[in-house]
Amino acid sequence: MTARVVITETAADLLTRLQDQHGPVMFHQSGGCCDGSAPMCYPDGEFLIGDRDVLLGTLDVGGQTGEHGVPVWISGPQFVAWAHTQLIIDAVPGRGAGFSLEAPEGQRFLTRGRTFTDEETAELAAQPIVTGADRDNGGRAASVPR
Repeated sequence: MTARVVITETAADLLTRLQDQHGPVMFHQSGGCCDGSAPMCYPDGEFLIGDRDVLLGTLDVGGQTGEHGVPVWISGPQFVAWAHTQLIIDAVPGRGAGFSLEAPEGQRFLTRGRTFTDEETAELAAQPIVTGADRDNGGRAASVPR
């Protein structure tokens, strides 16, 4: 099955360390200013998911809290703009964004992208999309522009 979001080994190692330090975590990819191209990593539940945010997927990277997985959310408008792109969460040397958990770690998360093939796009069109509003209402899939 084609994933809308994947993680590199380097980023998974950093994420595992953060889970071991902070417990369950989550990502949010916003479309705003102030590191808008950087996936922000927060303790799970400390960032309010908006009704229009879309769950791209859940990363399984192991770690102390790995059994919970790491949800990756994106703002609704960003999802529409990047619907043709698989997001690849990577980590590179540098200081992380101000509010993201990796800020003091000497590495920062970075989003890369890869365009889906026609076959992958067709497969993804059949997958349900879950928004923040759906999650709050029992997790039903929503109709979101693709």
